[in-house]
Amino acid sequence: MRLVKSLLLGSAAGLTVVAGAQAADLPVKKAAPVEYVRICSAYGAGFFYIPGTDTCLRVGGRARFEATYVQPLIRGDTTGYRGLGRLNLDARTQTGYGTLRAFVRFELASRTGGFLKSGTQERIANAFAATGVDTSARVQQYVNVDKAFIQFAGLTAGRAASFFDFYAHDFEINAVSLGSDVSSTNLLAYTATFGEGFSATISMEDPNFRKNPIFGNISAALTSTTAAALPVVSNLAPILTPGQGLGFANLDVIQRSRMPDFVGALRYDAAWGSAQISAAVHEVNTGNFVTTGPLNGNAVVRARTPSEYGWAVQGGLKVNLPFIAAGDALYLQGAYGEGTTVYTGIPAYNGTYTLTGSATAGIFNQYYADAVVDPVTGRLNLSNSWTVVASYLHYWTPEWRSAFFGSYGEISYSQRARFNSALLNVGGLPNPVTAPGGLAALAFSPVLRDSNQIVAGGSLIWSPVKDLDIGVEGLYVRQALNNGRIIDPNKGVAVNLATATPAQIAAAPKLNSQDTFQVRMRVQRDF
Repeated sequence: MRLVKSLLLGSAAGLTVVAGAQAADLPVKKAAPVEYVRICSAYGAGFFYIPGTDTCLRVGGRARFEATYVQPLIRGDTTGYRGLGRLNLDARTQTGYGTLRAFVRFELASRTGGFLKSGTQERIANAFAATGVDTSARVQQYVNVDKAFIQFAGLTAGRAASFFDFYAHDFEINAVSLGSDVSSTNLLAYTATFGEGFSATISMEDPNFRKNPIFGNISAALTSTTAAALPVVSNLAPILTPGQGLGFANLDVIQRSRMPDFVGALRYDAAWGSAQISAAVHEVNTGNFVTTGPLNGNAVVRARTPSEYGWAVQGGLKVNLPFIAAGDALYLQGAYGEGTTVYTGIPAYNGTYTLTGSATAGIFNQYYADAVVDPVTGRLNLSNSWTVVASYLHYWTPEWRSAFFGSYGEISYSQRARFNSALLNVGGLPNPVTAPGGLAALAFSPVLRDSNQIVAGGSLIWSPVKDLDIGVEGLYVRQALNNGRIIDPNKGVAVNLATATPAQIAAAPKLNSQDTFQVRMRVQRDF
């Protein structure tokens, strides 16, 4: 028995020695060192190094809920809702030329209700609408590459906020006051810094996000009697055969992208606040005349409306007011432009990229055309517009704050171009020569009237913890004519100005202005 036990122990020991010898001959594979995420403190809080690189990255975003109540009804709705998500990616690398930065922001939203659904965003392809019987014009999905730009050695290239803008509705829960705020456009810009806090920027920007429609799609034939009321000067070479009438070819007024907008800005930043002066040049153009055959048996008219160059200037001032309360600040801004309504921001509340807009369910339509085609001269007559805005942010306590803002703007048109358009019944204007109401019919028409608008409001926001806002905002809007009145379509029997008699026009109810109010609330978390 002892012999067997000795043999077994000896065999086990021998096997152990052999196994150890064989293991010693095998290569040893060392575990790869773990590369932990390192904090990058060079660019502020939240940045970390992308593993294996010297690039710092910050990931951030936003979640938001909104609800609104509006009076009077918008498309029959009084309430609307919106849920929004945002994702930010900010990558920075230090180079011998300074910081190389790439920034990307995506926004996704679901909007419902006749007001929070945004026609503006559909018109620039940032949103798509529902088509159901009960959801059409009331439900909308919003998808937007809000930012995607590169910054390097003073160069900014990509999709970014326009360098023309200054205040850009910074203190408002929703961007509602008048004034320019194109937060997403395609551009190539260079910024130079000099002195103590001064910077100057020259920017070449996408014109498509600064175009409002042109008024004047011409399609008409006048009698020789009416034609006698027209001025003799005309570069359209209209064809007039006695007894047959005056003919014009259709005019394609859809603007083309022929040249970029050029923007320049001079800015100063200091501890007390900042100031900026900016200017822009914007081409306003049309397509060719569309002709399908001879007019009145004569040769076809082939003429092209020459382009005009609109321009805008803006001045802005921001003053920090820490002596009132920490975080308090005041913005003041004013803008003036010709043929540049999106630069002055006169249509900012009612909807950009559309010829008309109304804050009162279509009762009072305000016109926002960049230009009017005079059908007699064939030239573009640029509209004039201007806006002013003031906005004040006040902290009652570190957790409670309010914003108070007010804005006013006016837009006006060439009255000669309006009268000539009426002679050809362009755009629904009643002909003062052939209409039974005569000049009165034109005087009470809402089309191309000089008008003004007030947008004012205030908010109260509670931030119980950092980066969480719970707030409510009230808003008042008033649209009005600069002078005169229009027929009120909301009272009495509808009046057709093209056929109404002077007595019918005189008896019809009229108005000079309309106003509305709304209340919005928001819950928002930034991270």
